[in-house]
Amino acid sequence: VQLQASGGGLVQPGGSLRLSCAASGSIFNINFMGWYRQAPGKQRELVASITRGGSTNYADSVKGRFTISGDNAKNTVYLQMNTLKPEDTAVYYCNANLRERELPYRAYWGQGTQVTVSS
Repeated sequence: VQLQASGGGLVQPGGSLRLSCAASGSIFNINFMGWYRQAPGKQRELVASITRGGSTNYADSVKGRFTISGDNAKNTVYLQMNTLKPEDTAVYYCNANLRERELPYRAYWGQGTQVTVSS
């Protein structure tokens, strides 16, 4: 199983970016997918997550600015980030809790994509 993330980059404060993450491989089922981020010198933190049924969860710091959505048919999750702030600067990691073939459910991680918010 692989998680391929894309969409990071450099944006000015107040700007927008859209991250995508596609899971591929021998996937039996996905419980939920989400995005974490890690800024230099800080711990990795949950940004947003979405269940297969569409229930969402957001960190307080991004509520009202970020929107997570998913495409179950494509095993893909998106993160629309609006009104970006310098403090959103971090490496963003895609995460999925899924079952590969007959194996137990566990967490899988993407490679990380850099988001830099700066003027």
